[in-house]
Amino acid sequence: QVQLVESGGGLVQPGGSLRLSCAASRSMSSISAMGWYRQGPGKQRELVASITSGGTENYAESVKGRFAISRDNPKNTVFLQMHSLKPEDTAVYYCNFKGKTAPWRASGDYWGQGTQVTVSS
Repeated sequence: QVQLVESGGGLVQPGGSLRLSCAASRSMSSISAMGWYRQGPGKQRELVASITSGGTENYAESVKGRFAISRDNPKNTVFLQMHSLKPEDTAVYYCNFKGKTAPWRASGDYWGQGTQVTVSS
């Protein structure tokens, strides 16, 4: 079974920056897409950013120009660089991989445990 391990969350002042990381606990035969989701207090989980195996990036409108997603394919790791953070960015951030643990297995969805990001003065 694959586990996704996240790091990098914390408390930051408005206008500050944070970098989140997420790595798979074991190698995967293929990862078609990696992404970051978030769930704020009293809100539904929403997609923040995603990146395909080919490098195509997608962002929520609310974070465009402030957040950047990147991936390290050999290390099965995805990053989320966040700049100009706002109080409304406060949420638990979850990473997600869509891929296979072995070539003969069906593709699955894998989730991290979540990391808290709090933007407050």
